[in-house]
Amino acid sequence: MGAVRILFITSTRIGDAVLSTGLLDHLLRRHPEARITIACGIVAEGIFARMPGLERIIPLTKKRWSLHWPELWWKVAFRRWDLVVDLRGSAMAWLLWTRSRAVMRGGRRPGHRIQYLAEALGVSPAPRPVVWFDAGDAARAGAALPHGPCLILGPTANWHVKTWPAERFVELVQRLTGPRGLLPGAHVAILGGPGAQERRMAEPVLAALPGAVDLVGRLSLPEVAAVLSRAALYVGNDSGLMHIAAATGVPTLGLFGPTPASEYGPVGARAASVLADGRPAVTPMDRLEVEAVVEAATRLLAPVPA
Repeated sequence: MGAVRILFITSTRIGDAVLSTGLLDHLLRRHPEARITIACGIVAEGIFARMPGLERIIPLTKKRWSLHWPELWWKVAFRRWDLVVDLRGSAMAWLLWTRSRAVMRGGRRPGHRIQYLAEALGVSPAPRPVVWFDAGDAARAGAALPHGPCLILGPTANWHVKTWPAERFVELVQRLTGPRGLLPGAHVAILGGPGAQERRMAEPVLAALPGAVDLVGRLSLPEVAAVLSRAALYVGNDSGLMHIAAATGVPTLGLFGPTPASEYGPVGARAASVLADGRPAVTPMDRLEVEAVVEAATRLLAPVPA
């Protein structure tokens, strides 16, 4: 019997793409010989670039009148698939020649997003997200960071209202890395995506912390994953970086105000959300105090009882 051929249609955004990796890991464990084609957004391609069993990545660019779907169909229609997984809830899976199909039901409902991603395949409990990077990525990450414990910050986001005030990131660094902090003397690194908007969001933090390592827009996504895997602690806004950090298994704090942590909080062995003081999913980020983040970091970094 030949390799299992799987078409996996996932998100255009980095964060949602990361959350879907748990399902891919599940499929690869069930079918180690699988050859998988990924259809995803251009910005999310790097999430899957080092995935075992990867046969092809088809980048999707949203177009008027949903013309990206006919383009995708033309690229995948002339192959017999063993499984088509469509996490975009489109009609694509029903228009292809496949032995079986799994289509995520549309609409928002209570619970974390990984739960209703997993429902598409009938998997329970929902598998945790994973990350993939290779030895070259790890070597470049080692060269990018100084030796010793490193506090990594993610002060950017795809929507400015999700960003914690820059001065509070700076105060947090002072609290955590000072002589009496949780990470005394730790190095600091700043991560962010490519582009002018990400640079503008990160610049006030970088300016106030001249000793920090500036990695904003300088790394590929596999290199970002490798860098984050070396963090003593990651603290960042609700963003794709937050989800990558949590998936590496390092201590990760996601900062939330106007977006729902119950749906998009970081998922990992050592991940937690810190919510602004107010009604969840509608409260401004300036209602999140530094003390609350320090307390959450203290709990997260506390030794695990035997």
